[in-house]
This record gives sequence, C-alpha cells and structure tokens, in this order.
Amino acid sequence: MTETPAPPPDPYADRLLADGRVETFRHPAWVRITHWLNVVAVVVLLMTGLNILQAHPHLYWGLRSTFADPWFSPPAPPGWLMLPSVRDLATARSWHFLFAWIFVTNGLVYLAWGFLSRRFARRLWPTRADIRDLPHSVVEHAKFDFPKDDRARVYNVIQKLTYLAMVLIVLPMMLITGLSMSPGFNAIGGVLLEIMGGRQSARTLHFISAGLIVGFILVHVGLVIWTGLANNMRAMVTGWFRIEPSAGDTE
Repeated sequence: MTETPAPPPDPYADRLLADGRVETFRHPAWVRITHWLNVVAVVVLLMTGLNILQAHPHLYWGLRSTFADPWFSPPAPPGWLMLPSVRDLATARSWHFLFAWIFVTNGLVYLAWGFLSRRFARRLWPTRADIRDLPHSVVEHAKFDFPKDDRARVYNVIQKLTYLAMVLIVLPMMLITGLSMSPGFNAIGGVLLEIMGGRQSARTLHFISAGLIVGFILVHVGLVIWTGLANNMRAMVTGWFRIEPSAGDTE
C-alpha cells in the first residue's frame, strides 16, 4: 500500500520565535492594500477639503447660507495642511473629486471582500461575550493597559464597535453628504439633498463626518504607537503580528 502524502504545511500557521514570542498572521494582502490606499485617499481628501472650505469658511443648517450667524466658523488652517497649500478652489475640487472616487472604489472592494470572506463576521462583529466584557474593556482603555499576549490575537469590543461605526456609519455618511452636494449627481438624484435637509445641512454634516474621521485617525495612530509601533506597522506591511508570551509561559 502506498502512503498518503502528508499535506503541505500551512504558510499562515503561527511561527514560534527563538525568544518565546509567536508570530501570527493577522492581515491578508487585500486588507493591507486597501488600508494603505485608504490612508492616501483620506489624507488627500482631508487636505483638499480644507482648501475647499476656505472658499466660505462658515457652516449653516438648512437650504442656504445667510452670511449671518453661522452655526460654526472653523479657524483658517495653515497652508501645509491644505492641498494645494494656497487657496485654489478649482484645483482642490479636481483633486477632491478624483480621490473621492478612489476612496469609494477602494471602500467597496474592502466591504465586498470583507463580507464575502466572512472576515467581518469573524473579526469585527461583536459577540454576546464581547458585549458583556464592555465595562472591563472600558476600564482597560482608560488605564492604557492593552494585552500583548494571546489576548492580542483578537480585537477587543471597543475596537470592534469603533471600526464598525466608522465602516458602516461615518464613512457612508461622508459619501452620501458629498454626493448630495455634487451638481452632477443632483441632476440625476436630487432627492438626496432633500433628505439631508438642504445644501447647507449636507455641507455641515460632511464637515462633521470629516471631523469624526480625523478624531478616529488621531486616536488610532496614538494607540498604534502606544501598543507597539514596530509590531503594528510590521503587521500592516507583512501581515505578521508578534505576540508576547503570557505571564504563565515565562515562569
């Protein structure tokens, strides 16, 4: 009788390192590619958006701007935060429109692949146990005490809820409010502007969405640095994330 050949080794199986740490495969290629494309697109969108805002740096609610008693008047940003670095509405709009479609296309690919591969269900959708653990996770975050051992294999409930809120609420709101202000889109689907409550309301909601994205980025980058910049960057470039041995393993 011939022996059944052994199956080939799993290229994505955990790898034990000499110092006792373990490398686990966290991010497949499609996640890493869409992540970095999003980084470029969002940075350009925010910088061009600031330039566009300078054409009339006041926000209102309703159908029209009255030039009196605005709801909010953002301070003028420095030139290095804008693209172009000087006020240039036409160029800023062109770049904003281009990268908006790059962002939308990339986001649709990410969503489709995430749902079809069931990655969202496995890694992002909170379980009942996650919800029960929410108070503990809040305390953990408040103390900046984040696990680096086996518990770091999965996202905690606050990470899951935050990522889902961004992917399913904030980013779609950014897209819908942006489309509702587009004259070209209004010609074929002007109902969006009515749903938003008017052009000025859509513009304000677009700005609020951008602010939420900026807040998310600042917190996200801060936690990436706090929890191990080299390890997190390695994971998002190569896919491999290093896990420290647990306390019981080092005794």
